[in-house]
Amino acid sequence: MTPFNIGRLDFTPDAVKTWASLDHRNTNWPVVYVLDDVKGDGRAAIGGGLNDVYVGESRNAAARMRQHFDSPEKKHLRTIRVIVDETFNKSVCLDLESYLIRMLAGDGSYRVLNRNDGITEADYYDREQYRESFLEVFDQLKRDGVFTRTIPEIENSDLFKLSPFKALTPDQAIAVEDILEGLFEDLESGAKSTTVIQGEPGTGKTVVAIYMLKLLVDIAFTAPAEDLDSDTLFSDFFVEGYQDLLKDIRIGLVVPQQSLRESIKKVFKKTPGLHPSMVMTAFDVGFSDQHFDLLIVDEAHRLNQRANQPSGVQNKKFREITEKLFGHDDKTKTQLDWIQAKSTHQIFLLDAAQSVRPADLPPEMLSELVREAKAVNRNYPLLSQMRVQAGSDYVSYIRRILGSGAPVAPEGFDGYGFRLFDNLAEMREEIRRKDAEVGLCRLLAGYAWVWKTKNDKTAFDISLDGVQLRWNSKQVDWIASPKAIDEVGSIHTVQGYDLNYAGVIIGLDLRYDSVNGTLIVDRDSYFDTKGKENNDVLGKKYTDDDLLRFISNIYAVLLTRGILGTYVYVCDPALRAYLRQFIPQQSS
Repeated sequence: MTPFNIGRLDFTPDAVKTWASLDHRNTNWPVVYVLDDVKGDGRAAIGGGLNDVYVGESRNAAARMRQHFDSPEKKHLRTIRVIVDETFNKSVCLDLESYLIRMLAGDGSYRVLNRNDGITEADYYDREQYRESFLEVFDQLKRDGVFTRTIPEIENSDLFKLSPFKALTPDQAIAVEDILEGLFEDLESGAKSTTVIQGEPGTGKTVVAIYMLKLLVDIAFTAPAEDLDSDTLFSDFFVEGYQDLLKDIRIGLVVPQQSLRESIKKVFKKTPGLHPSMVMTAFDVGFSDQHFDLLIVDEAHRLNQRANQPSGVQNKKFREITEKLFGHDDKTKTQLDWIQAKSTHQIFLLDAAQSVRPADLPPEMLSELVREAKAVNRNYPLLSQMRVQAGSDYVSYIRRILGSGAPVAPEGFDGYGFRLFDNLAEMREEIRRKDAEVGLCRLLAGYAWVWKTKNDKTAFDISLDGVQLRWNSKQVDWIASPKAIDEVGSIHTVQGYDLNYAGVIIGLDLRYDSVNGTLIVDRDSYFDTKGKENNDVLGKKYTDDDLLRFISNIYAVLLTRGILGTYVYVCDPALRAYLRQFIPQQSS
């Protein structure tokens, strides 16, 4: 590849006018540029706090800059960096632009001013070679103070993984476009709507939820006259008319899991147009004084039915919200009913196989929600695997192994670190070694040990093979916490998150009946009280078969967190022998 060049000039009309006359490529060549308010020492130019940055691409950079001078949101920017390469074409520039937007959003030092009007993963000639040169562009920009963190640090961060500037896969892009077209039709006609997006672990449900919210906000607050690249995927939604439909729109993102919810709030805090208050619990929605035009519900399978809540306060709130919305305490009403009563339009993102507690919505209710969405052509499956490099076949393989259906044939996954360990100490050391190499590698386990350290910080929770371990010491953002590499994460701290390598400990809560050839549960070895509690409010008793579904789902979630690999240690000898035929053995 021909070496690129990064030119730097002041973001002023005079500087751009002079620069435009220096080289024909400044007015007639595809380039990528970065506008920012970063000083040479990497500090914000005005006001302290976060730097502002904008990334663009154009075939006529000088003319594009003149458009930016008229944009109020960019008037305070002070520096232009233009990336020029004589081999660049439109496809390369769109890809580099997308790459830099994602990396700057994940860096954590910036408010990225770009609109979310259509970043996608598009292939083109010699893409891999060009992408190698992107790393050199990153390094040079980092030396110039634009980036503050390394690529691995950025890519392992929640700010990167949960960014609204993620590139969409084709099936995600099709779903977003169709959903928005339908939403705008409904807003215009006054009709109500319910949409369902289904996807297995790693298909990017959370990415789509955040992406859509940012896109809608950008459409709502972007004047049609503002500078806009008409070539972007969703540029048609930024024309006059759509903005009027979204005028004063009341929109929110409901996230049932506490840890994931707090991580998303951090992203929203650093994203123009978004605010942490937009990220809510179902309780927040129920008590809100306003009616929402649209609620997007991530991990909708974790919404609750009426059951004994984790605290007496929440039991009281559940009753109060139901009475407020429906006039009396109807115990059959669920948080799903709350969402539908408090919004005109709803988008539910779900995977019924990730329900992990009896209080979660029952499978028949989720099935009915999907059936109704399909009946009106508002059901969208996500199929592309974005997390596990072994692909979607690996996810379905794990679910078949842990299922109770037809016999499973052993499969291999070349290039994916899938291994069964007979010694926990060795698995822990391998996780530590991988963490030192690539970061974001953690031990995970089913809830098969008492949480002693909740009350005694000097105790240990898990003792196996001479290894003593403690449960996660944080409920929120545990994965990124300094102690995480020395601890073990539970389902409640990792559901919805990515890891590079996951070391999964399957406890004695899940066993194998060699005589009957079936998986079974050991109720006495499962210590999540809320995970096996009968629902006295609704008169429901949960059998061992019910419990097997929850515990199997938990381990399926844990075994599908790893991007690069999954290591497995099994406590029950019979289950270990059973899984040995499906999981490659640890190398001796």
